[in-house]
Amino acid sequence: MNKINFLKESIKSLKTSGTLFPSSRFLASKLLSAIDFENAKLIVEFGPGNGIITKQILQRLNPNAKLITFEINDKFYNALLKIDDPRLIVTNQSADQVMDVIKQYGFDNTDYIVSSLPLTNIPKPITNSILNSAYACLKPQGYFFQFQYSLTYYNTLKQIFNCKVHLGFEALNLPPAFVYTCQKD
Repeated sequence: MNKINFLKESIKSLKTSGTLFPSSRFLASKLLSAIDFENAKLIVEFGPGNGIITKQILQRLNPNAKLITFEINDKFYNALLKIDDPRLIVTNQSADQVMDVIKQYGFDNTDYIVSSLPLTNIPKPITNSILNSAYACLKPQGYFFQFQYSLTYYNTLKQIFNCKVHLGFEALNLPPAFVYTCQKD
């Protein structure tokens, strides 16, 4: 999906896409910088949109690992289905179903979750369900990476991840974004 189509779809579904612009390569790089791709067995991605971050994960992912994506927007979902990589599993389900989906594919937990979900646009009960499900399905010492355009969810993430949250910032993105790195204890 090109940038023009991304913009058109984002305008139609701003509530769920959360932005008018795709993530920059700088933001993707910052989000993925702490991932041990060589040893990861499963990475989960919430809200991959048009797949910019998805493709960067796949470029680095070890040949025996899997990437499971959760995308509820039908146009983005269909664009993701066109990525030809046997390590990629594309689902059209809400991220709060993460535990059921990973078990369906033979996993008990995940090493990493990379999230581009617009948490502030999602109703709070659903966001809480997503974040608690994410925490539950991470392996011990696993990581949850989230970017947002505000600090609205900083305290919530600190509560869920027992204060193990590092805050970063990426100015080379439109708009600039905060990057939360959360580790399960």
